[in-house]
Amino acid sequence: MTGRSLAGKIADRIRAEGPLSVAAYMAMTLYDPELGYYATRRPIGADGDFVTAPEISQIFGELVGIWCALMWERIGRPDPVILAELGPGNGVLAGDLLRAARALPEFRRALRLHLIELSPVLRAAQRRYLGTDNAVWLTRIEDLPEGPLLIVANEFLDALPIRQLVRGSQHWTERMVTLAAEDRFGFVDGPENPLLAALVPAALRDTSPPGTIFEICPSGLALAAALGSRFTRWPGAALLIDYGRTETAAGASLRAVSSHRRADPLASPGTADLSAEVDFAAIAEAVRAVGADAYGPIAQCRFLHHLGAGARLAALSVRASPEERERLESGLYRLLDPQQMGTLFKVMALTSRGLAEPPGFDDPEPR
Repeated sequence: MTGRSLAGKIADRIRAEGPLSVAAYMAMTLYDPELGYYATRRPIGADGDFVTAPEISQIFGELVGIWCALMWERIGRPDPVILAELGPGNGVLAGDLLRAARALPEFRRALRLHLIELSPVLRAAQRRYLGTDNAVWLTRIEDLPEGPLLIVANEFLDALPIRQLVRGSQHWTERMVTLAAEDRFGFVDGPENPLLAALVPAALRDTSPPGTIFEICPSGLALAAALGSRFTRWPGAALLIDYGRTETAAGASLRAVSSHRRADPLASPGTADLSAEVDFAAIAEAVRAVGADAYGPIAQCRFLHHLGAGARLAALSVRASPEERERLESGLYRLLDPQQMGTLFKVMALTSRGLAEPPGFDDPEPR
């Protein structure tokens, strides 16, 4: 592993510092500013490594736009209001959202679009797709201007680096990435450390058998706390859509995807997307701890149904050709089908305290 490659850069760091945490490995693999996955690739779409809901159906982004408009009403119709998308991909979701917003001229005029994006490749794609729609690009959520805020994050949290804690014979340890035989990367458990138990929920801390893996996402929890804190200072709401767990639980979920197929997370770093399941219960706990509210998670299919996915499909189908109608129907079916994305993906809303339940979450059915 020599030369100007990401694998070589990671190997050099391991030789200099010792094994890396899974979080440090993920951060380099995905976000190294020169050689990382998101710095060098345009990963989304049929020619990329994976596809997301906005590319599958325009109805997804339009319903998210309607949700934002309804939440704008609930926080007092502020003008201006910051609308920020975290990890905007190719810009498709923002484009569909803005198109839906044009049906409500006052809301559209109030919007100040901000896109939080690290990747220069994806920033260029977003500029091309959004055309003349005014937007401000930032690299950190902390750089957003003060004021009322609406946040959208679709498949963003799952790409944040995670730590993997492993139950040892007496205490917990941390899974690391090291150099194995023939300079290949491999997993190794670090020394047992009684202090690591503080990072594991009490229900799992002492009862888990040796070898149990528990994942935590420090940057995800920090983001949730930052949003919650902001919503105590300014009215606002966030919509989080991702695949993940409704309850905090043990289990390894780190995975890699390349060309729409599962791959080895340690092979050829920088050439595959890495992700892990979102712990929605932990996100909600972090938000509530700082004084904001959290709703859900609920299944994506339920959320889209309650926002009127079927009615929107019917409206679009009226003037569609048979081929277009088939594309619209198959795309929406993929998002709603429990065997595909309908229940795999969950939706959570974070809001300023005291607001009514957000649209899509306020139905009387049991959760």
